[in-house]
Amino acid sequence: MVMLPTHKAPTETFHMGGVALPRLFTGLWQLSSNSWGSAPAAKIRRQMANYAANGYTAFADHYGPAEILFGEFREKWSRPEDIFGATKWCVFRKIDPKRALVEAAVQDRLDRMKAQRIDLLQFHWQNYDDRGYLTALHHLQDLQSEGKIFLIGLCNFDSLRMDEICEELGPGGVVSNQVQFSLVDVRPLYAMAEVCKKHNVKLLTYGTVCGGFLSDTWLGREEPDLYSGVLTPSQRKYLDMIVKAWGSWTLFQSLLVVLRSIADKYEGMSIANIATRWVLDHPFVGAVIIGARMGVSEHTDDNRKVYGFRLSAEDRAVIDAVLAQSNGARLIRTIGDCGAEYR
Repeated sequence: MVMLPTHKAPTETFHMGGVALPRLFTGLWQLSSNSWGSAPAAKIRRQMANYAANGYTAFADHYGPAEILFGEFREKWSRPEDIFGATKWCVFRKIDPKRALVEAAVQDRLDRMKAQRIDLLQFHWQNYDDRGYLTALHHLQDLQSEGKIFLIGLCNFDSLRMDEICEELGPGGVVSNQVQFSLVDVRPLYAMAEVCKKHNVKLLTYGTVCGGFLSDTWLGREEPDLYSGVLTPSQRKYLDMIVKAWGSWTLFQSLLVVLRSIADKYEGMSIANIATRWVLDHPFVGAVIIGARMGVSEHTDDNRKVYGFRLSAEDRAVIDAVLAQSNGARLIRTIGDCGAEYR
């Protein structure tokens, strides 16, 4: 067993747009539905404060009342300038991206977050055939120069379009792309990694623990019924991917066994810690966004353990041996590049 310090490891950071940020972001998408559980607004704000007090000072995602609750929490925090908020503007239908429309979308986020400036605005555009996304991004750059946006990022753009956008906007125009990345979904390892290196873009990754399936909870468990009603929306999504695209539940159990054996080498580590560290160890990853069921459950102490160690070459080799038996390397062809699952 590798003995780790018993004190809390210092927060690991990365730089984006000249700002040092923690490598674990708190995802607020679970506020979008009671399917993940629910809690009173005051309790959610208190838990946000507890996260911040424990070093989780970066929050992401705009679903449901997330922007409003985040804004109320940050407004009352003793040092609001220390709290980083990433939100989104998602365009799913055809629009004419005139300046007034883009500015209204940005202002709506500012109002909901009680902010004078958006720390990171992540932009999603559904229809690649409509290249209005370039026009919209130029307007966002103008608003950035006017002080309404600090940093501009993308959300679920593929490698080809991200490269195009970075060339169009110039160095530093885009600092991040939020995409799915995990031991199950390894698509960012291919073209996306190269584009990130070319343009100095960092990935903010989600789905890293597959809705909780990459955890000790599911080690040795039978495959759950997709339609049983006991799974969260995230778990239904990732279970479908695990058994229909990636491989099988039996192979997934083999992966959990390997991750547990690695965790046993490092004092106090969990399967989720190992799965998260595997993603963080890639240089093109800035941070992992870990969804939080605010007011319902909390995993701050466990998640923080990822800051205290690195996987060894031997660890990675054992993991790779299981991944080689899966369809993971073929997902880039069977599903498509990052974000294709939403198009």
